[in-house]
Amino acid sequence: MEISGGNKVAILCGGTGLIGSHIVHYLLSNNAYSKIVHLGRKKLAVESDKLVQYTVDFGQYVSYAPLLKGHDLYICLGTTMAKAGDKESFKKVDYTYVMNIAKAALDNGVNQILLVSSVGANPNSRIFYNQVKGELERDISKLNFWSVHIFQPSILLGERPESRFGESVAKVIGKGLDFVLGGLLTKYKPVEADVVAKAMVNVAQKLEPGIHVYPSHFLQGLADEEDKRLRKHGLL
Repeated sequence: MEISGGNKVAILCGGTGLIGSHIVHYLLSNNAYSKIVHLGRKKLAVESDKLVQYTVDFGQYVSYAPLLKGHDLYICLGTTMAKAGDKESFKKVDYTYVMNIAKAALDNGVNQILLVSSVGANPNSRIFYNQVKGELERDISKLNFWSVHIFQPSILLGERPESRFGESVAKVIGKGLDFVLGGLLTKYKPVEADVVAKAMVNVAQKLEPGIHVYPSHFLQGLADEEDKRLRKHGLL
């Protein structure tokens, strides 16, 4: 699908999550997009002439595949082991659903994919979570998208609809260790979800072909670039 500046269509899957909710805001305020298509289990509490929403069951691949038409595909879909209940259910959401979305979008002519993964993603990891994320990154990269962007945030900071006690503890520990070790654990330093969202929207406008991976500690610089653009247009 040909890219035309100022008339792009963004597709967002998972806009109700911590990162996705911020991406919605930045997509709506970005004049590169004339339309934002959101697919999720429930509708967003946002209204805009640019926003088209579909409530879907990501387990029903055939029913939503025709809706994945546009230029930039943002995928923020994911769950936790605690919420999924077991390894099989977790992998179904974080790997199978995401791969189905990506393949359908590619078949529909989507150019770019912007995927939220995780720090530590490695298909050979002994940690199941990291292993699944690594397998996903590997297999997404094999798809024939014109441009693939993979973001690997560490522990996310921001207000979630639901409480994640383990994550809250990790945030405190992560901040403390980073201070004590003088930044030696920068790769694992917690990052604001807002920063990840800004980085993703910023990168999508660069129109760079190929496969690109962004470690967590690189995201702040990309977010700063987006802040400059927002200030320039009086949106910040």
